[in-house]
Amino acid sequence: MNTNFLENNHLVLVGKIVSSQNYSHEIYGEKFYSFNLEVIRLSNNSDIIPITISERLLTDVDLSIGKEVEVEGQFRSYNNYENEKNRLILTVFAKEIREAEPHEEEKDGAITNEVTLVGYVCKKPIYRQTPFGREIADLLLAVNRAYNKSDYIPCIAWGRNARFCQKIEVGTEVKVVGRVQSRTYEKKHEDGTVETRVAYEVSIASMEISEKEDNNEELVENNEQIV
Repeated sequence: MNTNFLENNHLVLVGKIVSSQNYSHEIYGEKFYSFNLEVIRLSNNSDIIPITISERLLTDVDLSIGKEVEVEGQFRSYNNYENEKNRLILTVFAKEIREAEPHEEEKDGAITNEVTLVGYVCKKPIYRQTPFGREIADLLLAVNRAYNKSDYIPCIAWGRNARFCQKIEVGTEVKVVGRVQSRTYEKKHEDGTVETRVAYEVSIASMEISEKEDNNEELVENNEQIV
């Protein structure tokens, strides 16, 4: 099992704060807060990414709305139980945060949204083609972290990477590099109402099978708290 948890899950985001900090939860007397970060894509579209941050980091930098910051941390998940239903919640857990240099997000070649994950494929990847022939594959990675926990991260692959996913078996350890993206979708309920939701996933730029002697390590059960 890969036990270098910092390398298993590492992320860097540069963007603009677009919401105030709201109280999220408390663990062992330490309070955590959340806010949204707008990260611009090369296409000039943007992703709105939720950030979870410890109270200990709130005094290190100005986090008022409109400020440009660089966040370094991990992409994490936890289970939220509502109305007897389980829902996977995804967030960026900030380990460091600093003020971004002026216009840093516009520099040629600057990294504004990059995540590296090393994890185990825990469901058979779903390969499909769009009506226009574009190849897509969905896969779910279990990424181990400290204290016998793991994060379950949905990923999406395109083109050759999507075709490659068809051959990957459940339990295979893979390394992916990509970006965190947000997208909206509509959830239809049994009573006929429609709810607009936001989903978060990793759009894969590159991927490879990890060269490990044993790729059949038992997946660690996900913990429902963010630590």
